[in-house]
Amino acid sequence: MSLTQDEQTPRPATGEAVAGVSAVTPTEPRRLAKRKRQTWREAMRRDWQLYSLAVLPLIFLAIFKYGPMVGNVIAFRRFRPGGSIFGDEWVGLRYIELFINDPTFWQVFANTAILGGLTLLVGFPLPIVLALMLNEVRKKYFKRIVQSISYLPHFLSIVIIVGMVMQILSLQGTVNQVIEAFGGEGIPFLQRPEWFRAIYVGSEVWQTVGWGTILYLAALTTVDDSLYEAAKIDGAGRWRQTWHVTVPGIRPMMVTLLILNIGMFLQVGFEKVLLLYNPLTYETADVISTYLYRVGLVSNNLSYATAIGLFQALIGLVMVLSANLISRRMVGTSLW
Repeated sequence: MSLTQDEQTPRPATGEAVAGVSAVTPTEPRRLAKRKRQTWREAMRRDWQLYSLAVLPLIFLAIFKYGPMVGNVIAFRRFRPGGSIFGDEWVGLRYIELFINDPTFWQVFANTAILGGLTLLVGFPLPIVLALMLNEVRKKYFKRIVQSISYLPHFLSIVIIVGMVMQILSLQGTVNQVIEAFGGEGIPFLQRPEWFRAIYVGSEVWQTVGWGTILYLAALTTVDDSLYEAAKIDGAGRWRQTWHVTVPGIRPMMVTLLILNIGMFLQVGFEKVLLLYNPLTYETADVISTYLYRVGLVSNNLSYATAIGLFQALIGLVMVLSANLISRRMVGTSLW
């Protein structure tokens, strides 16, 4: 009886190589792990000067970022000025129940969510659009002029930015002078709560959009030129090249910054809001950070303010984790 090809071919013994591929023995994972540890140690020994540069930033993070987290315990304890920094009396969830049942807090929370959402909706895509437009500019001197003008507001302090906004939007400011020149009546923009969100988002975009293009312009330099040449051969114009080559090339950067911005969703700029708002605009301008300032420092209710701040931080953490998970599942790009 004739044997088939499979029966004629001798089977390799356990642990032997098949078709030039080395067999994995039970000790192989341990050897690989040991090799990785040795590689890490060798890298530390070889480049210790470079790693030493990270010592001061790590100390800064430990002291000013992670150390203060211990103070969150006073969200569950009654803190009295002059007493223990960890509180004098355990009160459990009392302060959390207080702000959950406080209608003022939920009004402030809604204002924060709206301002954060508008800032993200308007401020996130504009740097991408500006970077794509600058990438198409062929005149280098014109490109540098536009970049310099758009970057300049980032280097101005928030106090100067707010001062300029107040001067422009005051009753005798530039905007009202133009309105009155066309026969209209001056509008007290800074005293009208319905105008605050537009003023805040507009000033935020003006200050940050130019600086935000730097990362995208850097990412554009990594796009392979051969992809553009292939797209040209296929008959793609500039719009199709941008949509099918440029945008996918910077998508990892876009996703990373989007996840980080979502994490800062409720961290609406405290300084700018504090300088811009007034009691007449509390209805739409008061946000969590300014509310915490008044409750914690002005009213000296630090335990209540800590409970609200802890709630805000937990929401930010959940949003970052959710955005990262959705991005990894749908786009294939994530922070971790």
